[in-house]
Amino acid sequence: TKQLMNIFEEYNSSVIAVEKVARDKLESYGIIKCTPIDSIYEVEDLVEKPKPEDAPSDLGIIGRYVLTPEIFDAMKRVAPGVGGEIQLTDALKLLLNDQKIYASEFEGKRYDIGNKLDWLKSSIEFALQNDDVKEDLIECLDNICKK
Repeated sequence: TKQLMNIFEEYNSSVIAVEKVARDKLESYGIIKCTPIDSIYEVEDLVEKPKPEDAPSDLGIIGRYVLTPEIFDAMKRVAPGVGGEIQLTDALKLLLNDQKIYASEFEGKRYDIGNKLDWLKSSIEFALQNDDVKEDLIECLDNICKK
């Protein structure tokens, strides 16, 4: 989030975090069409959960944002989209009509906790960093793996 805050402060515009997404995962993300500017991107368009052949890039929105207050007005105008849900990506698309939006590739480790395996991995990795449960967890995992 600090990475996004720095860009927001420099450009005084909304900023979203993105990462390169494998082609077979594009349908799980909002994908941006963009122009590179230095080490970030200027967003030209956003597409919610496109088919791989319709995706404008391989840069997926990963759920980290620093947005201007106008996003709330845009949210009020959004109609239900893919899956009958109100998508933040659709509100961002409306916001893009009135102001610039930038994107930055996420630096660091990210867990997709909407994915069951990543959720489990994140829980285990964080638990292994906790001295109160680390040894018991290692013993438990070792016992499970021996079965």
